[in-house]
Amino acid sequence: MNVDLGIWDKLTRVIIGLLFLAALLGVILWYRPLVYQNEQWRKRALELDNEIKRELKTRERLKAAITSMQDSRTVERLARERLGYAKTNETVILFEPAATKQTPTNPKAP
Repeated sequence: MNVDLGIWDKLTRVIIGLLFLAALLGVILWYRPLVYQNEQWRKRALELDNEIKRELKTRERLKAAITSMQDSRTVERLARERLGYAKTNETVILFEPAATKQTPTNPKAP
């Protein structure tokens, strides 16, 4: 038996559809802060991963420097180059970098 309720049947369907959309909108608004927080955490995790990579490179460089400092010849070479040390009866000659020619910024007019 099919009863035609006219406009009330159509209004009931519209109300049910609107209630469904309102519920869907409520769920979206409920989880929106969580999605934003998750995005922030992912950005922070990426920044921390990049920082870890930089620190690992620094660690490897420092480890290589420590290993090289265990060789007495390396220590002697660094003392000679950086500190200007010399052995007995040696003469140290230091060379200064060549000065570049600079043009005057405000030349005098004739």
